[in-house]
Amino acid sequence: MDLELKNRVALVVGGKGYIGAAVADRLRAEGATVVVASRSAEDSDGSVSIDTASQDSVDAGIATVLERHGRIDVLVVTAAPSASTLDPARKSDPAQVLDAIDGKALGFLRVANAVLPAQREAGFGRVVVVSGQNAYFSGNITASLRNTAVSVIAKNLADDVAGTGVTVNVVNPGTVTDTPSAEVRPGGPGDSTPQQIADLIAFLSSPLNAVSGESVSIAHRQRGSVVV
Repeated sequence: MDLELKNRVALVVGGKGYIGAAVADRLRAEGATVVVASRSAEDSDGSVSIDTASQDSVDAGIATVLERHGRIDVLVVTAAPSASTLDPARKSDPAQVLDAIDGKALGFLRVANAVLPAQREAGFGRVVVVSGQNAYFSGNITASLRNTAVSVIAKNLADDVAGTGVTVNVVNPGTVTDTPSAEVRPGGPGDSTPQQIADLIAFLSSPLNAVSGESVSIAHRQRGSVVV
């Protein structure tokens, strides 16, 4: 299936990470011109330095990509501090909660706000952000809120650009591993590989995709819960 991504310009923020690298590879395989962004990336045609915690860094990085390539057809944001950096003993600590939301949800918002005006002007754009199924779980305020906030932000952005040719969607993995298990424990999510996540993101990035404003779970969505 041709996803019609050939010669599209795709910016993958967090593109040197575990999921982001798989996404970058998948989009390249579809013929897209991929620019990888991270804090440690060198500035070149294929990469740009962006720190999502800094609006100045985000604005400078996006301006650089637009200057070099003329447009950003696809924005994929996978950048966020690892869940392993969160202290379970501080799960209800307002300071940790705020830091976690800033690192994941507001980092996404900074980048999306910088890219969306050009996409709206062009009449086409695809924005995909990777969040996580912790958005569906209670028991850890930090983990729940940093993921839920991503979905709330993405839906608001999707509504803002409705009818303009731009779509905004969230992908929520469960456990991400190179060796996924077929078993799904009660109350838990399913496993997926970075490549499986990248396949879904590639479709959501395609001109063929008409979905917008959705939070899409990959692998099994939390077993034992019903959302109507």
